[in-house]
Amino acid sequence: MGKVSKGKLILLLMLCLLIIAGLYLAHRFLTDRAVSYDNIEMHFKYGSLGGERNLGIPYWLWQAVPHLCPELLPDKRPDDSGLEALGMLYEPGKSLPVGISTRRHLGLDRVFMNCAVCHTSTVRASTDAEPKLVLGMPANRFRLMQFEKNFFGCMSSQKFNRANIIPLIISLGADLDLLDRYLVYPIAIWLTQERLALLEARLGFYKQQPEWGPGRVDTFNAAKAVFNWDWDRATREEMIGTADFPSIWNQGLRKQRDDGNAMELHWDGNNDTVEERNLSAAFGAGAIPTNIDHAALSRIEDWLLTLPAPAYPFAIDNALARQGKPIYQQYCADCHGKSGRDFSGTYVGHVQPIEDIATDRWRLDSYTRELAQNQATLYSTSEQHRFKRFRKTNGYANMPLDGIWLRAPYLHNGSIPNMRDLLTPAAQRPVQFYRGNDVYDQRNLGFVSDETHAYARPLFLFDTTVDGNGNQGHEGAKYGTLLSSQQKDALIEYLKTF
Repeated sequence: MGKVSKGKLILLLMLCLLIIAGLYLAHRFLTDRAVSYDNIEMHFKYGSLGGERNLGIPYWLWQAVPHLCPELLPDKRPDDSGLEALGMLYEPGKSLPVGISTRRHLGLDRVFMNCAVCHTSTVRASTDAEPKLVLGMPANRFRLMQFEKNFFGCMSSQKFNRANIIPLIISLGADLDLLDRYLVYPIAIWLTQERLALLEARLGFYKQQPEWGPGRVDTFNAAKAVFNWDWDRATREEMIGTADFPSIWNQGLRKQRDDGNAMELHWDGNNDTVEERNLSAAFGAGAIPTNIDHAALSRIEDWLLTLPAPAYPFAIDNALARQGKPIYQQYCADCHGKSGRDFSGTYVGHVQPIEDIATDRWRLDSYTRELAQNQATLYSTSEQHRFKRFRKTNGYANMPLDGIWLRAPYLHNGSIPNMRDLLTPAAQRPVQFYRGNDVYDQRNLGFVSDETHAYARPLFLFDTTVDGNGNQGHEGAKYGTLLSSQQKDALIEYLKTF
């Protein structure tokens, strides 16, 4: 009897240990918890949309890249926190840049992008002034193509292996237990390389494109990758659709135009539903229907409905601005709204045919009817998430101009550095200029574009003769390019009030 009791006791003890171990492993590897913020601005900058579940990079692997592959960050400075050389923005006390969120998932803190990475930047009054972070503006310093090439390139290189990574992340401060060191991170390193190999195969189109430069993205060629697009049969016109990141203020005012219908959104007006457009953007950040955090996305959507564009922070000549108001009403209001807060206008939110506006058509042509049809089938098993409003258009949408002072360079492809140049006939516009500066050009309404460096790093030389970078169009009498110098001065001054 004693032996039986002892055996039962051992079995019971083993069962308890198994239960405890199971609970520990379940807690460690089944926890799914995002870092949360009550403050909506912090939530926008660092809150998760769920993309870490799908494409999340382990936190310490993210931190290792600048140290493991410094040759891929040639503009890196000794005092950089991480990826400033790629135009990412770091706030004091933060180990991750703005636009990178964290979620505890599958036993690791995993990080990935959110909305803010493409829709936040900085402004300075001069080279020696402190930069001011502005939420909702285009991320005109972020070099997304360079990030994809350099950051992902490091993770797919031969040096990205357990022997190099484990000692490196320990030296950076990672507190790894035995499970982390010998199981979790070795598997994470392998899985990260596998995922990136798949992602690189899908996004390989960018290797056949000219350099985008900062503040730009090819959104819909990336969307084609979801459908395993046959790049070999794609025409050159379909391969290049690079455009600037847009601003995202006042989304509630973009739900309806003068005729009672919805505004046509995206640069080419290929969707007219704010919510569907937001969902599409969230998918671009890795949040697919099976993993998207709807509550987190809804918080941002609700906030953006009424988020105003920041007021112009520099001096305004109010008398000159008053002279510019009637000029704006005559030449601009029908297409771009009565003001930066009143979006009413006969053609606001309508697609302007490419034959009329005559701007660079590469972005328009890259979005094909076939892609629009495919998007309608994406996630078709989920009625809640299925795209219903994407369509092919024949031009570019007339947009409201709220916060126009922060949206330079201008036109959909960012091919014109400032407002004064936009009001100039195309033949007289700069053929080349530098992008990526955050020092503001108060006279010309744009960012300084004739300096070669900012933050002791070289800026990107933008060439308008490159495919997709054309600066033609939006010119002639009805577009204001024939106005006198005095009239242009007044109009620019009035636009500062937007």
